Amino acid sequence: MTRSYLAVAITASLLPFAAHAAPDGAADAREFDRVQVTATRTERALSDVAATVDVIDREQLDNHLVNSIKDLVRYEPGVSVTSSPARFGLGGFRIRGLDGNRVLIQTDGIAMPKAFNIGSFSDANRNFTDLETLKRVEIVRGPASALYGSDALGGVVAFVTKDPNDYLKDDRNSYVGLKFGYDGEWKGLLGSVTTAFGGDHWSGMVNFNHRQGQETESMGEVRSNDRTRTAANPQDRDGRSVLSKLVYAPSEDQRFKLTVEGNEDSVDTEVLSSVDRTTTTGMQARDHQTRARVSFAHEMDNLAAGFADSLSWQLYRQDSETTQRTDETRSNRTSRHREFNFDQRVYGLQAVFHKGLETGSVSHELTYGLEGTWTETRQKRDGYQVLANGQTSTTILPDAFPVRDFPISKTTELGLYVQDEMRFADGRLSLVPGVRVDHYELRPDVDAIFAADNPGMAVSDLTKTSVSPKLGMVWRFASDWSLFAGYSHGFRSPPYNDVNLGFTNVMFGYTAIPNPDLKPETSDGFELGVRYLTPAAYVSVSAYYNDYKDFIESQRQVGINDQGLIVFQSQNVADAEIYGAEVKAGVDFGEISAALAGWSLNGAVAWSRGQNKTEDVPLASIDPLRGTLGLAYDRDNWGVELAGTFARRKDRLPSDTTFAPAGYGVLDLMAHWEFAPGAKFNVGVFNLGDRKYIDYSAITTALATNSTVIDRYTNPGRNVSASLSVSW
Repeated sequence: MTRSYLAVAITASLLPFAAHAAPDGAADAREFDRVQVTATRTERALSDVAATVDVIDREQLDNHLVNSIKDLVRYEPGVSVTSSPARFGLGGFRIRGLDGNRVLIQTDGIAMPKAFNIGSFSDANRNFTDLETLKRVEIVRGPASALYGSDALGGVVAFVTKDPNDYLKDDRNSYVGLKFGYDGEWKGLLGSVTTAFGGDHWSGMVNFNHRQGQETESMGEVRSNDRTRTAANPQDRDGRSVLSKLVYAPSEDQRFKLTVEGNEDSVDTEVLSSVDRTTTTGMQARDHQTRARVSFAHEMDNLAAGFADSLSWQLYRQDSETTQRTDETRSNRTSRHREFNFDQRVYGLQAVFHKGLETGSVSHELTYGLEGTWTETRQKRDGYQVLANGQTSTTILPDAFPVRDFPISKTTELGLYVQDEMRFADGRLSLVPGVRVDHYELRPDVDAIFAADNPGMAVSDLTKTSVSPKLGMVWRFASDWSLFAGYSHGFRSPPYNDVNLGFTNVMFGYTAIPNPDLKPETSDGFELGVRYLTPAAYVSVSAYYNDYKDFIESQRQVGINDQGLIVFQSQNVADAEIYGAEVKAGVDFGEISAALAGWSLNGAVAWSRGQNKTEDVPLASIDPLRGTLGLAYDRDNWGVELAGTFARRKDRLPSDTTFAPAGYGVLDLMAHWEFAPGAKFNVGVFNLGDRKYIDYSAITTALATNSTVIDRYTNPGRNVSASLSVSW
């Protein structure tokens, strides 16, 4: 019997639009309480976690036709995805007002590459994971450095990939699956092949995916071939991924796992929106990014040793590369070629130990572990121009290529953490203290390229140690009610590109200098909430307050040096606060009346407000009030859901001249049908009303209220997506 859409949502406390319900339901919906790992590094039901956590499983990903990270959080108020519509596309996650490298993104516990951008032709994003390889996504809202160290300042997005045993159920020893899909937003065609095998001790799987399509449509109607264009720039997109795993289990309590994973995306763009016909007459872009990792992991259960009941460890290597090429033709009969490279290679190790013990009437679940990463980051901009007379020059003012905007940087990050989940009063009260100590070292390597571009500049090493405590509490004060509260500290180590920012141009009269005195960005987060949970309904109401200190402002103008050059330097300049409230609720009408079996209603609302306390202006990264509401009907092998997303007009911007998107309401209709054993069809019509609207997170640079290209940022109009999967 398929899982009940609402029953899962009820007991998971707070998962809007969980898909699939069985009309018969379960006697007690709590047996479906979803399990998370990320917020506590232990398997805990969401209702037992002293924080707000979202779990999106494979069934939801399929039923909601999720093909991108933006689709992933479509029905998660308080979480959004930033984007750059002209060329670079989706960037990364924004959680409760923080985005970029202040949100930790990881796959199977391994941090995803950092983002970096400079100028108009260089933007390395963090969209490196094919969602078709995943079985689950967990999102932790708020600071999480007590368990995850640097970068978990705003929260954590944890991708969990599929395993062979996800396919080898009911004593099966082989599996073959095919999936085909279409995404109407970007005319995307998707295909997937999965095979798995299993025996007494060995099992394995391989998952291949391919995708191709065009640009993500907007509702802009101006299709000119210049900067007045509001329609999306023409694109050709092509991508592929592979996930392979080999598992050896010498016993029921022990597993060795070898994982090889790769992802590649290529996008060709005709950047018509950059053509001004005065200087630039044409622009072609070719963007390519890859990520590959190899990991070897070991898990042991029922260890029954004095130091641990269970443990897991893994070693890994991950390589990522972003290459972005831009060819520009100009009105003076010259042409320019620019190339941007951003590469990261990381070696890492992780070990986690769990130990349960009793001290009198108090039970303890100890979790402790260590992490170490060694990363090398290289960035380079190169280029040349062909003059009207046919001569070639590597100088495109203000740059004399090649250049590095920071030296080759090697970082070492070491972390030790411990957490104790204590239960008192016959399990009615839980306290969860924890602390983590992180050591960070930055060692720059000045090569000939950086030295030539920054003559005589002394770069700086950096060594920092940070301590991140946390304390959580869950009080089950009645059979259906619980109160949860938490404090957590977060931090972000000073990035290599800010510590050793480097560029000098005497002709244009400016220079940038390193700052060895940069301090980590820090946060102190508080959250308080109450949950009501029964088989028929759930409600969760929470409020949070986050205080941030020492935000780093890159390339800040700090004065004029003895040579008369304007001096730029990255500095700790800003303190900020963000506070807000979130509500999630749902009703399973079948638990109230048998005549309404299969019907369910779920909703969520998120509101937040942020202030730059240093400059006393609103924070620009705060999303407006946003809510979702879904009405679903499910039977044994089919179901349908009408889901609405609603947003208030954006207000409280730092400048009165900045464009503020209007509020909107959008409806989506989705259906699924399991028409034969192992065969399933999903279809969805999105933006049913063909509404023209803009998500505030799509505007990542200042857009004036009198701009003539505002429609460039609009979302696609009415579109259809579908998928067909078969397996045997």
